[in-house]
Amino acid sequence: MIVEAFLRWVETAKTGDRARAASALGRAYLQSEMSREERKAAEMAMTFLLDDPSPKVRLAMAEAIAWSPDAPRAIVLSLAGDQAEIACHAITCSPLLSDTDLVDLAARGSAVTRMLIAARSSISRSVSAALAEIGGEEDVLCLLENEGAEIAPQALKRIAERLGDDCEVRNLLLDRPDLPADARQLLTQHVSDALINLPLAQAAIGAGRLQRVAREATEAAIVALAGEITPGEVADLVEHLRVSGRLTPSFLMHALCSGKVEFFAGAIVNLTGCDERRVRSILATGRMHAVRALYETAGLARDISVIFVEATLLWREASKSTSGTMLANVCGRLLQSFRGRNATHGAVQELLEMVEKLHVAEQRQSARGYAHMTALAAA
Repeated sequence: MIVEAFLRWVETAKTGDRARAASALGRAYLQSEMSREERKAAEMAMTFLLDDPSPKVRLAMAEAIAWSPDAPRAIVLSLAGDQAEIACHAITCSPLLSDTDLVDLAARGSAVTRMLIAARSSISRSVSAALAEIGGEEDVLCLLENEGAEIAPQALKRIAERLGDDCEVRNLLLDRPDLPADARQLLTQHVSDALINLPLAQAAIGAGRLQRVAREATEAAIVALAGEITPGEVADLVEHLRVSGRLTPSFLMHALCSGKVEFFAGAIVNLTGCDERRVRSILATGRMHAVRALYETAGLARDISVIFVEATLLWREASKSTSGTMLANVCGRLLQSFRGRNATHGAVQELLEMVEKLHVAEQRQSARGYAHMTALAAA
């Protein structure tokens, strides 16, 4: 009878009075001793208030009950789908919203709704995956900054694919130790694309040269990354590079000459489809013809495979030396081996030019190190 009287009163009461009544009803539902019939009647009254024309009334009710695990779930779900200032209490605080509820809200809600979901104190991998797939820059930034969010590596990669051109998103991703290697490579490509599209850089360097510089810088960054990843990440990174068309002869030679032998072996396994142990055995101890056949199975042309075989043999010899000097001179010795040959083929010439650039870079790095050590000794 009290609830019936309340419903009759609501029809004529002022907005402020209705809001205070909604708050009191919600608090009474959670905190007062009620019989089963009284609790059911109170729930019906709150359900009726969901249709109140004033958002102040619904806001008062949301503030009163949204935080509680004992609130009526159906009412909390309705409040979560209300306008933003009301929904924020249910979406950010309610323990009653399941992962399915949150994914559904993210899919049919606005950017504000997704931002509220991303701000929850804890977020599961499935909800994070949904935000990674459909979220905009602001809600994804909120997700990445949320220490309570569990984000799977695949979701991080998806964010890199969709929003890696945004500087803030990119920086937050790169700061994460759990960012997978293939996603890190994607971000490297985004940086390269941003450089190519800079009008000032195009005017100063020229579009053609700028593209070449960006390509070489990206390649160098990927090779450096290949030396830092765990063995378990090699296969994923190699597959990503193969699909994106980056496992070129030039890139493979860069990786080999830079000493990224683990990564290089993984690339050959991917390209040949051969058993990993067999590939590693051939690279480590196989005869020259076996190594050459392996490289040609990987798709390298006959004239190019000769250079790869020579580089492999040089690295075998270098790996037996305890001196760092020999490792640093692999590029130089490879150039000496082919400098006197008739290497006029375009692909061969391009490969040797790349090796020469690596050799020059090694020499400059050695010179810097020598100058630094000399300066320290003089001091």
